[in-house]
Amino acid sequence: MAQVELIMPKMGESIMEATVLTWLKKPGDRIEQDESLLEVATDKVDTEIPSVHAGVLKEILAREGETVKVGAPIAIIEATVPESGSEEKVLEPVESVPQPREEINTETADNGVRNPTTSGRFYSPLVRNIARQENIPISELDTLNGSGAEGRVTKKDLLEYISNRKSGTVDTGAIAAPPVSLNGGDEIIEMDRMRKMIAERMVTSKRIAPHVTSFVEADVTPLVLWRNKVKGEFHKREGEVLTYTPMFIEAVVLAIKDYPMINISVDGDKIIKRKAINIGMAVALPDGNLIVPVIHNADQYNLKGLIHKVNDLAKRARDNKLKPDELVGGTFTISNVGSFGSVMGTPIIVQPQVGIIALGSIQKKPAVIETPNGDAIGIRHKMFLSHSYDHRVIDGALGGMMVRRVADYLENFDTSRVI
Repeated sequence: MAQVELIMPKMGESIMEATVLTWLKKPGDRIEQDESLLEVATDKVDTEIPSVHAGVLKEILAREGETVKVGAPIAIIEATVPESGSEEKVLEPVESVPQPREEINTETADNGVRNPTTSGRFYSPLVRNIARQENIPISELDTLNGSGAEGRVTKKDLLEYISNRKSGTVDTGAIAAPPVSLNGGDEIIEMDRMRKMIAERMVTSKRIAPHVTSFVEADVTPLVLWRNKVKGEFHKREGEVLTYTPMFIEAVVLAIKDYPMINISVDGDKIIKRKAINIGMAVALPDGNLIVPVIHNADQYNLKGLIHKVNDLAKRARDNKLKPDELVGGTFTISNVGSFGSVMGTPIIVQPQVGIIALGSIQKKPAVIETPNGDAIGIRHKMFLSHSYDHRVIDGALGGMMVRRVADYLENFDTSRVI
């Protein structure tokens, strides 16, 4: 049988590495083609890696807990029939017993592997080596704002920090959390990996962007009445639930088209104006964590298409079956906090985006209704919308007009629409 080298596959446009969580097979085990071989985690999603060959798992090259670059070898398989075009490298048959691999110190070796810290943040071996040479502890690295992908600290960031550190223009003391006292009966719960990532990203976003939030209240009575009228027939015909989220996304997309400078990112002193409108939607998971799948090119969908897309992404998010590409590339995000009964919220921006809208619960309220015969008091369906935006590039006027425009589209919803 030919020996093939299984490599870490590419799992998304911006994903350059993955951490091995669990090997589902051990050396010597028989494996079938397309059978799951191991579980890996990226900074976006957990997923299983299948074998593209049938054969025997000969050797494991990447240990559990090790973070490996895309394209790096992770295992050797004795395959029955190598498959051309796969993401594997065919090796020459080995006659002699292979030499054992030299143990690698993953904390110090410059092998392209990034290793997690206790905070859940990742640093390249080069950054770690420079930090070690400059006697910069990990706790101090954790306080730095990174300019790399997902806010990671690059060599340039660290060298600039070291230069300022030596000149005395930065505070070299790490920001320490206040001590926490324990009392009898208190329970200590370790954060899981996803919660650590969420915590890190929230802190990083607040460090990067000065957040400002604008609020408006919308009268969504036409939208509520239309949904109540069509949801039963839609469910019967399509087998899917009609939620408010697709209509919210549609309104946000229309508002972004009216105010395209909301659909931007910041790169140093440059503004990147996005062509694609990719809407992230926050989804609460059964374990209490949060994930944000992305509807790419949301402006290309009609309302029915958005309904199917929203339901599909939400279901697969809760079942942990999202693909890595479905978690990257967002240009603006919405969070339906009203689904949990919240009246309003002040959401944190998903970097490197510059805006996020939270939609509160819809409540019946007495309101003044203008009629041809004068004002009257009536019962209306009202909701609050809140828009958090990056005040470096979005001023209050634009931030406020954007959320007001979203409300306008919801208030003027066409109740004669057919889906």
